[in-house]
Amino acid sequence: QIQLVESGGGLVQAGDSLRLSCAASGRTASNYNMAWFRQAPGKEREFVAGITRSGSTTDYADSVKGRFTISRDNAKNTVYLQMNSLKPEDTAVYYCAASVWIYTALATESKYGWWGQGTQVTVSS
Repeated sequence: QIQLVESGGGLVQAGDSLRLSCAASGRTASNYNMAWFRQAPGKEREFVAGITRSGSTTDYADSVKGRFTISRDNAKNTVYLQMNSLKPEDTAVYYCAASVWIYTALATESKYGWWGQGTQVTVSS
C-alpha cells in the first residue's frame, strides 16, 4: 500500500510560480505511474499532468501545457509539479495520485487507486 502526501501549496498572485511535491511511502514510487489532479470549488476533479514510472513519458491537460512541468525523483520517492505563470483559474485543491496500470492513458482518473489528501493552491488576480 503506497501512501501519498502533498505539500507546497499556498496563496500566490497571478504570474507567480509554485512547486508542489508528492512524497510517497510504503511502496517504491518507481512501480507506479503518477499524476496530479485538481478540483476547484463546484467543479469536478480534473487531470492536470501525469508521468510514467521511469519518467520517460509525460502528459498534460491543454489548460496547463507550457506552464506546468511534472517530474519525479525515484531515488527520493517524490513527484513534483512545477507551476509557472499561474492564473486565477488554477485555483484548486491539487491531488497526487498513483496507478499500477501501465498500458493506460495517464489522464484516466479511474485507473488511479491511491490518492493523497490534497494541497490548496490559491491564485489571486
